[in-house]
Amino acid sequence: MREWNADLVQEIDDYAIIILDNDGRIKTWNKGAARIEGYQESEIVGHYFGVFYTAQDRDSHLPRQVINEARLKGKVTIEGWRVRKNGEVFWGNTIITQLYTENKEPDGFLKITRDDTDGKKAEEQFRLVVESAPNAMVLINKEGNITLVNSQTEKLFGFDRNEMMNQEIEMLIPHRFKKGHPGFRHLFFDKPEARAMGMGRDLFALRKDLTEFPVEIGLNPIETPEGPMVLAAIIDITERKIQEANRLKSDFLANMSHELRTPLNAILGFSELLIDNKVGHLSEKQMEYIQDIHTSGTHLLHLINDVLDIAKIESGKTELSLSLFSVTESIKSVVHILRPIASKKNIEIRYDLSADISEAILDENRFRQILYNLLSNAIKFNHEGGTVTIRTLLEEQEGRRIMTLTFVDNGIGIAPENMKKLFIPFVQLDSGTTRHHEGTGLGLALTKNLVELHHGEIKVMSTLGKGTTVTITLPLTLTLE
Repeated sequence: MREWNADLVQEIDDYAIIILDNDGRIKTWNKGAARIEGYQESEIVGHYFGVFYTAQDRDSHLPRQVINEARLKGKVTIEGWRVRKNGEVFWGNTIITQLYTENKEPDGFLKITRDDTDGKKAEEQFRLVVESAPNAMVLINKEGNITLVNSQTEKLFGFDRNEMMNQEIEMLIPHRFKKGHPGFRHLFFDKPEARAMGMGRDLFALRKDLTEFPVEIGLNPIETPEGPMVLAAIIDITERKIQEANRLKSDFLANMSHELRTPLNAILGFSELLIDNKVGHLSEKQMEYIQDIHTSGTHLLHLINDVLDIAKIESGKTELSLSLFSVTESIKSVVHILRPIASKKNIEIRYDLSADISEAILDENRFRQILYNLLSNAIKFNHEGGTVTIRTLLEEQEGRRIMTLTFVDNGIGIAPENMKKLFIPFVQLDSGTTRHHEGTGLGLALTKNLVELHHGEIKVMSTLGKGTTVTITLPLTLTLE
């Protein structure tokens, strides 16, 4: 063995420097070992070095595995919780090197340990803060590799954290942006500065299922023992983008609707004159054309009125006109209007109406509008030959009489990821050029607003491919304060 210069290392206090024999028993050590491990040399010489490990590590034979690896590889680096003489644990970073005689025969081991408890505690506290953050958090090193993620990142991107660790951050970026992203990353590390959420360009991210979504990203540069890193906080702003887009649509359409109604009313008025032969007799073909014009104009006017209703409700300008009316007659009246549409698809409409509910004091026109929207949806999104059941139930809640109406269909249902989009105006779940169902995407949004205007609630339960149940609760007697 190379001569052990005790005088050289004895005074070193920052590191525990220990010589082990070939079996891992302690031969000698320095002041740093006495300070870090807590033993005096006379107490510890001859003991197996596993005495510094926790009981759990000793039971799993970790010390023996470490020595065997050092013997096989010549050198091993390991870190973990270790135990001082007084039972206190500390985080040790250790290097164990095989020693040889001049004849290159194994002659024990050199074990050097540094107490890095403060650093480990700071690291664990940092990891805890990152893990408990409400947003997705990703730590990236200068090479662009992911070194830490939290559970929110797993939820947002759909990857298990083991799939992301040590991978390039570009795995979370849409393909069309990947080529240019390393350049932006290098620029950031050349001049690292904190960047708040919402600053910079429109940004997009990529999930495991290859779907893209808009995000806001905040960046914070961090200096670590491993070098400079950046901590990215990521927020999915899909819903915010949708809400903002629809607010702009609502503002635009509310303004345009007033302008559109004037020429539309003129078109409807003149077409009615032609249909009634008030300006002369028309041929059968001409009458067919005029009726198509009138039908299309009427449909367009209904759509414009829906837009105005949404705009009025959102601006708080809608007023309810309360009256006493028959709930059963209102339901049957709406069913009568929609039955021809249901008959075309051979859909049966069933009743299960409570005898306890006769009359209500609500806005009857708005109540019928709610019924019409929910029943027409149940028909529209049902299968050929399906059924729709309308149920009513009277309940007592905190001294108030509450009416529950349920619309049950066995139609196409709604996918779980689309449930949160149901009540967003102008958003259709069946969208794109190949969609099968016409509409504006206003029906459920308007219905929800009308229900809430009556101090009620609306809930939707659905299973894709099996059907949907929509339940609304309304006070039987509404009083406006």
